[in-house]
Amino acid sequence: MKLATIRTAEGTAAVRLDGNKAVETGAPDVAALLRRPDWRTAAAAAEGRAHDVATLDLAPVVTTPAKIFCVGHNYRTHIAEMGREMPQYPALFGKFANVLLGARDDIVHPGETEELDWEAELGFVIGSRLPRRATQEEAAAAIAGYTVVNDISMRDWQWRTPQWLQGKAWEASTPAGPWLVTGDEIDHAADLEIRCEVDGEIMQRSRTSDLLFTPADIAAYLSTFTTLEPGDLVLTGTPGGVGAARDPKVFLKPGQEVRTVIEGLGECVNTVVEDKP
Repeated sequence: MKLATIRTAEGTAAVRLDGNKAVETGAPDVAALLRRPDWRTAAAAAEGRAHDVATLDLAPVVTTPAKIFCVGHNYRTHIAEMGREMPQYPALFGKFANVLLGARDDIVHPGETEELDWEAELGFVIGSRLPRRATQEEAAAAIAGYTVVNDISMRDWQWRTPQWLQGKAWEASTPAGPWLVTGDEIDHAADLEIRCEVDGEIMQRSRTSDLLFTPADIAAYLSTFTTLEPGDLVLTGTPGGVGAARDPKVFLKPGQEVRTVIEGLGECVNTVVEDKP
């Protein structure tokens, strides 16, 4: 099953994708739909207003996540290019719901940064409440599905201090979409190609099998200290090829197009635009 959140004249709406048709489910976004205990049945049975997929105005796949967790240094290739040792535990940081963009929205280049970088990432969304101290099997069962995310980063702000939040939590900076794909359709994202292109040039290309910590590993680890709720979004880290690791370093400029693609999950295509306060 594929689910998306779209913008309509009346507001946002969660839809089920049926080929070239998107059918409204009655929920305002995918996160709200997932908070229904019967969300699978409800989404499959929905017969709301239909839209042409080609004309959809895509919102972030979840617009109201209570929590957004991110993992740094999780692809073996990226860990190596950054000159670090393989970590024992996931390196975690957070974001807020207002960072999220739709899969076709513009990425605004803030005037405060000169180091706007790309990070193609596999995201997953929690579909059922995952209580504290869950097992890996319980964590895997709680994942509703997977999506494409780009953790756009302001590197000069990220590295001001040992804490990364100020480089990662800028408003309207993180494309997430185009839709949520349930795990049964893509073997739970065990081995999917992931890549990022800038103006058609491939900057990152890897496979999700290169992840050090899998989605189930991450969800179980997070549950040690917090309960995960339906609609919570988790970013699993980026592979090698980021701009900050290149010699010389390369960063995004207004006018460039960023294309983030994961096999079986779709793509986010976003144009970088100049900030106009």
